[in-house]
Amino acid sequence: MKTSPQQHGAAAPAASAQPGKYLTFTLAQESYGIPVLQVREIIRLCPVTAVANMPAHVKGVINLRGKVIPLVDLRVRFRLPVGVDDERNCIVVTQITAASGGSRLYGIVVDGVEEVATFTAQDIEPTPDFGGTLDSHFITGMAMSGDGVKTLIDLDKIAAEDGTHSVRDAREANGSPPAVVS
Repeated sequence: MKTSPQQHGAAAPAASAQPGKYLTFTLAQESYGIPVLQVREIIRLCPVTAVANMPAHVKGVINLRGKVIPLVDLRVRFRLPVGVDDERNCIVVTQITAASGGSRLYGIVVDGVEEVATFTAQDIEPTPDFGGTLDSHFITGMAMSGDGVKTLIDLDKIAAEDGTHSVRDAREANGSPPAVVS
């Protein structure tokens, strides 16, 4: 039987989210945030090319000025109610860490962008213990703001699990050497 640190009387784990500036956005009327330094640009919804055998939350890829970028619907990924597309929906193009150690572009569909907010260490609380029923390892902390609580998320962890890494990244993440083509 697993026990949590709280059951042993230990202090709750510290939030892994760092103080700083975050882009906040909405999904199903809830507020989320990602470090603003990961954001490359915000664009309107655009045509998406589907890719076979991807999980339901991977909408496909988009072509952004000649670069092919995987596009993920965070509503579907987080099992939130499906919303109606409107003019506030947009794509946040981010730069994340690839399994190979480099970086890559990654698009997320959000219901709307709120603001760039600055959170201090005092504003950020650790992720609460939701019990064993909720997969919350991608939540880095909860930020308190004047208009409520914002869930801070780790896009690197989400992307590592969503099937958008290339075969090479996946092989390297598993400790396999890159495939050699002759």
